[in-house]
Amino acid sequence: MLEGARFVPSPNRDARPPGCAPELVVLHGISLPPGVFGGPEVEQLFTNRLDPAAHPYFAAIAGLRVSAHLFIRRDGALVQFVPFAERAWHAGDSAFRGRARCNDFSIGIELEGDDERPYAEAQYAALEAVLPALMRAYPAITREHVVGHCHVAPHRKTDPGPGFDWARLQRTLGVPRPQTQALPEAGA
Repeated sequence: MLEGARFVPSPNRDARPPGCAPELVVLHGISLPPGVFGGPEVEQLFTNRLDPAAHPYFAAIAGLRVSAHLFIRRDGALVQFVPFAERAWHAGDSAFRGRARCNDFSIGIELEGDDERPYAEAQYAALEAVLPALMRAYPAITREHVVGHCHVAPHRKTDPGPGFDWARLQRTLGVPRPQTQALPEAGA
């Protein structure tokens, strides 16, 4: 578990394939309902407790079984849902450098946000502390192995969105702006 993170276990996880360790960090953006920050709904979604009647948008997503390893709230608070050694269900149909099934070998970090607004200073500060710790714990995760959901699933995802400051991560951690990856052909 990550020191300083509150642990809220998600049932939406399983074992990584044998011999598979984290080699990639996938950054996401999430807000529930869309554009609303600060509520309990993200935690409820990742723990299968989201009330589909609480908001019209929730009816369409309440049945999803998704999670992430880590959630960084707007104020920088950290919530961990899945131990890093286990597989969280965050990237879905995805590929990195021609390798499909990113959930098998990645750590998913959700940032509370959306595609419309910039992320908060406290979130960048938290991320800038978390990423080096992950790189120390998992040496296969290098600066080139920090990407957005939009880079590993470009056919269906846009997060963390244009409001995410990749140039800042370049300045502070040396993380280059990732390039969108082509997904393998079906059946490949």
